[in-house]
Order: sequence, then structure tokens, then C-alpha cells
Amino acid sequence: MTVTLSVCLTCRRGSASEGELRPGAALYAALEATGAPQGVVIRGVECLSACDNGCSIALSAPGRWAYVYGHMDPDLHVADILTGAAAYANAPDGVVPWRERPVIFRKQSLARIPPLEPAE
Repeated sequence: MTVTLSVCLTCRRGSASEGELRPGAALYAALEATGAPQGVVIRGVECLSACDNGCSIALSAPGRWAYVYGHMDPDLHVADILTGAAAYANAPDGVVPWRERPVIFRKQSLARIPPLEPAE
């Protein structure tokens, strides 16, 4: 089953002016350049409605808990995001044990959303 790592492209993180590359787009580019872990697809999305918490990302897959994380830094957090995405991909229900999550996933979680449909 494929896991989706959604990255808000419109996130400004409070610093981007009109015409500048937004930090959310920079985060997406850095993640794409590094490459997704096995079983993970990275996609850019227009808005995750976490504007006060940008840059923001979401992890989701059918039949699994979904998570939204904020305060991601395109210069600091790429490796941790990909490590967390790989752990999520390996968790059958999407719930990675708390101590096995990267620190940014433990401290910067904005939402945990139950599966929309049962696992197959």
C-alpha cells in the first residue's frame, strides 16, 4: 500500500514575500530532491489549512490514521520527515510507537485523524 506525504506548497512560515519562493515550496523541492522512501509518494498540495503552523505536511494512507505536522523547516527537517514517513509506511495502522518517531513528529503534531475506512 502506498503512503502519501502531502506538502503544503503555499506555506509561508511567516517569512516569504510576494514573488519569493515560499518555504512550503522549498520544503517540497528539498524532499523531492532527496527522494521518497520505499512505499511513499511525495505530492505538493495547495493548502493544508495550517497557515499559523507552516511549513506543514500530512501523512496518510487508506485504512490508516493520518497525521498533520507543522513548523517544518526546509533547511533542517528533510531527513527527519523522510525517516518519519518511512516509519509510517511500515506501520500497518499508521501508528508509529511514540519513542520511534522523529522528535519533530513527537513535538510538532497538529492533528491525528482516524482512518476513513477500515483496513483491507
